[in-house]
Amino acid sequence: MTAGDPPRKVHLVSLGCPKNRVDSESMLGRLRAEGWEVVSEPADADAIVVNTCAFIEPATEESIDTILELAEHKATGSCQRLVVTGCLVQRYGGELAAELPEVDGFLGTGELERLGTIIDAAPGERPCHVVDAGWISDEPAARAGLWRPHSAYLKVTEGCHRRCSYCIIPTLRGGLRSRSRSSLVQEARQLAAGGVREICVVGQDTTAYGQDIGDRGGLPALLTELAAVPELCWIRVLYAHPRGVDDALLDVLASEPRICSYLDLPLQHASSEILRAMGRGMDREAQRRLIERIRSGVPGIVLRSTFMVGFPGESESDFQQLLELLRQARFEHAGAFRYHAEQGTSAAHLPQQVPEAVQLERLDVLRALQARIAASCNQALVGQRVAVLIDGPSEEHDLLLAGRLEGQAPEIDGVVELGQPPEGAQPGSLRQALITGASAVDLVGELLPTPGTAGG
Repeated sequence: MTAGDPPRKVHLVSLGCPKNRVDSESMLGRLRAEGWEVVSEPADADAIVVNTCAFIEPATEESIDTILELAEHKATGSCQRLVVTGCLVQRYGGELAAELPEVDGFLGTGELERLGTIIDAAPGERPCHVVDAGWISDEPAARAGLWRPHSAYLKVTEGCHRRCSYCIIPTLRGGLRSRSRSSLVQEARQLAAGGVREICVVGQDTTAYGQDIGDRGGLPALLTELAAVPELCWIRVLYAHPRGVDDALLDVLASEPRICSYLDLPLQHASSEILRAMGRGMDREAQRRLIERIRSGVPGIVLRSTFMVGFPGESESDFQQLLELLRQARFEHAGAFRYHAEQGTSAAHLPQQVPEAVQLERLDVLRALQARIAASCNQALVGQRVAVLIDGPSEEHDLLLAGRLEGQAPEIDGVVELGQPPEGAQPGSLRQALITGASAVDLVGELLPTPGTAGG
């Protein structure tokens, strides 16, 4: 290839949440359809794309660090073009061009299908394309670069219509836009035909699916249609806003065998005063009733939640209420992070900002409590025979396999470490295992013989 020829090998780094990963896979699919070869190593790429996150300050810092690290390949490798896409560009726009001279092009979240033209810009040009975040593709995406060929995310909505006081997402991604049910089911069928066996439904608020397009069936109806795709084993729901969890959703979770008895329910806090300041639309008692309704409506369900410590005005009493919620609800999985005053959010202007040292101390206390709860929940599984979806070689132990239970979402929950069997445990296969050990995060298990065979 001579200087000035358009680059044809591309490497993409996806940062942030699973919703961002869907965008990354869709962009790679479009590039591949345009004749690009997707390569796994940046050193082999003629063009490098960084799809960024800017949800909170640490995510912004990670994005900047990654861009600068990959920019080195312009000097040491074959890279001719470095392009930055996603939320960081949508948030800061043209400011980045001055701050990052190493970057050759910028693309916000509004029209990701333009990536090819941004990369193929004339030498010396540095296009920056940022439009209002009101775009959504309603065509089944030909995705490439699936992180796990047997497990995929299906993004059902873009943006968010809720206005939590701490959240920058409506600014970065715009208001709620739902894809049509038919396009989502078609994409799920395409993924299944390509070997995907697990689909994780994602969106900023998956329970809001369909509200903007007059789909009265909403998320429960979509889940029912997805469950009819015969190749799929598991369908799980992530990012369910607590206000949107209704009886219809619980009925589907309880009655459809292919829909995991699992729900990701970000509650954020437990103090009624803090929840009100956050704009969550629920108080402590409403949360308690909701958790009881979920547990009784879907027996055996595994719940994941997310919590924020150090929100402005959070007193020691407020924090103790949060700890009490964890003790009572006994979430099988829960994540926690400290509040960051993000520019452009109303919460950034609230009085009584909590000092960072107090935030970090509370974060440590909450995480330690949740670790004890999770360890107890996992220990209760020891001795049980369970279905395990095989993911592949363990990332921790070279001689072991890793798989997951129905109650373990990819990337965010733990795994089941499994002894290497002689045959029959390919990634994407669903096998029976006996749980033999547990920690606060991971489980240990032994694969059981498949009926009709003498071994594993």
